[in-house]
Amino acid sequence: MQVKCLVVSMFSTNCYIAYCPETREAVVIDPGAQGAAISTNIKSLDLKLKYILNTHGHVDHIGANGRLKEDYRVPIMLSEKDLDLYRNPGFGLRLVLRKQPDPDRFISEGDEISFGNVSLRVIATPGHTPGGVCFLNNDALFCGDTLFAGSIGRTDLAGGSYNTLMESIRHKLLALPESTIVYTGHGPQTTIGDEIRSNPFLNHI
Repeated sequence: MQVKCLVVSMFSTNCYIAYCPETREAVVIDPGAQGAAISTNIKSLDLKLKYILNTHGHVDHIGANGRLKEDYRVPIMLSEKDLDLYRNPGFGLRLVLRKQPDPDRFISEGDEISFGNVSLRVIATPGHTPGGVCFLNNDALFCGDTLFAGSIGRTDLAGGSYNTLMESIRHKLLALPESTIVYTGHGPQTTIGDEIRSNPFLNHI
């Protein structure tokens, strides 16, 4: 699997284009904004987009879903537990997203999403939002806003729960090999091992 990161939106969201180098099939994870730029990168890499994946329903992770849906006519995937949040993203931007298409498929724990010779497994990690998920491929994890380099996702927004988030991190993410690369929703990538050793929020786990 090859991965390209694009930083988009006023929130500096990490949007990832993950693809199979043999077949050129690809997915876009968290297209938060700047759909035209994301589409340009897909075309420049000569990729065949198969799915649009959202780790959760916050506006800075879903904002370009509509543009990419128009360009590629591929399914949008999201946890059903974040559907209300997806439809009412807040941050004063509801009107901007008035044409946002609904998800085509709801995803949940254990689902496998395949493109080319690559497969991503869905890991349910609620806490930042009720329906937050991560996507795992062997030694690579796309974790949205569940875990950051040196921090964790905020839990003071609607539907957030600190205790639930910490349980998700403890039981789902820290159980992964320490070498697992963590592609975060904002900021630099990290590894599970680095976060175990240096993340102040995980010191007591």
